[in-house]
Amino acid sequence: MGKSILTFLFLSLVIQFGHAQEKNLDYFVNLALQNSPQLKDYQNRLQSIRIDSMRLRAGLGTQVNAVSNNSYAPIINGTGQDEAITNIANINASVAVSRGIISKKNLQNQLEAVELQKLTVLNPAKITEQELKKNVTDQYIGAYGLWQQVKFVGEELDLLRKEEVIFRNLTSAGIYKQTDWLNFMVLMQQQDLQLAQIKNQFRNAYRSLNYFCGVVDTSTHALAAPSLRVEKLPELQNSIFYQQFVTDSLNLVIGAKQIDFSYQPKLNVFGEAGFNSSFAYQPWRNFGPNIGLNFSVPIYDGHQRKMQHDQIVLSEQTRQYYRDFFTRQYGQQISQLALQLADNQNLTGKINKQVTYTQALVDANLKLLETGQVSVTDYVLALSNLLTTKNLLIQNEIEKYQLINQLNYWCREKK
Repeated sequence: MGKSILTFLFLSLVIQFGHAQEKNLDYFVNLALQNSPQLKDYQNRLQSIRIDSMRLRAGLGTQVNAVSNNSYAPIINGTGQDEAITNIANINASVAVSRGIISKKNLQNQLEAVELQKLTVLNPAKITEQELKKNVTDQYIGAYGLWQQVKFVGEELDLLRKEEVIFRNLTSAGIYKQTDWLNFMVLMQQQDLQLAQIKNQFRNAYRSLNYFCGVVDTSTHALAAPSLRVEKLPELQNSIFYQQFVTDSLNLVIGAKQIDFSYQPKLNVFGEAGFNSSFAYQPWRNFGPNIGLNFSVPIYDGHQRKMQHDQIVLSEQTRQYYRDFFTRQYGQQISQLALQLADNQNLTGKINKQVTYTQALVDANLKLLETGQVSVTDYVLALSNLLTTKNLLIQNEIEKYQLINQLNYWCREKK
């Protein structure tokens, strides 16, 4: 009784340890998102754009500068620069204040341009995140498929080893020939070699998954089935992949407005107060203010304004070409993936039926094998068919996950 209790406790600990070591898809996706330098780069770009917005507002406000211009041009022995021009000495020290005056619409347009820069960063950041999730999921699915093969081939090898004991006893009893037993051993050794090969492939795939996610770890663990289901596909106009064309359009509109604003009259108010003297007469009284206006009106520049608007028109045409091409490709790709997924599901039903038949044939042959009523060749053939069919089922399951992953890539909605 004591040994039974100890054995039960040992098995419980092993099961708990194995379950605790199991990794799932979300674990690797979250690691990849946390460690991605690209996503961190986008976060810093957003912070930089916020600073640009503050700089724009500050630049349009009042500017204050301390200015000092000083010169001395002595005349030595009657030789030197013309005193009427240089006044021999000029001392200037002042505080200058200036402020550009622009219209509210111009200011609003410039602020909208800065705000639009956030969209030019946010949307690519979301697309990069989707691509990262898709790539990590692809890596995980590949490793999970190998893990499923490791388990399947391992289970079949354990079954063969049990059957080998029975078959060896029947051979010793003269029911089967020695060559029959050797044929059976060849099949078992092939399964053993296949298991070793798949284990190596799984370890490499698992370590590649860690590497892709930025994890420094060479250990391997069991992988849970990816919890993937087809997500709801948003309307194309609400998709993050369509937003780039919307952002480009808004950029062109703002750019066209800014061209027009650049041809409006410009007014700048300035003022200064300080000391400005040639030291020619009562320099201690040369303190005072100086105020003024700068005003400019564009008159003629060789029709550059129209040329710039023509470039905007060409850019808009290019944007529409890309948008229309993307729309056609998007619809075609979604339809193709949906059809492939439907074909995959239909094939799954057929493979499951084949597994049922081949499993029943192997079970029947196994019972006959134990009584010596079936040839080893027939049994090995039935078992090989079962292994091939189950392996096909695993491959079809992996293909299903891959198709769902590709579909879900396009299911990110703008927010």
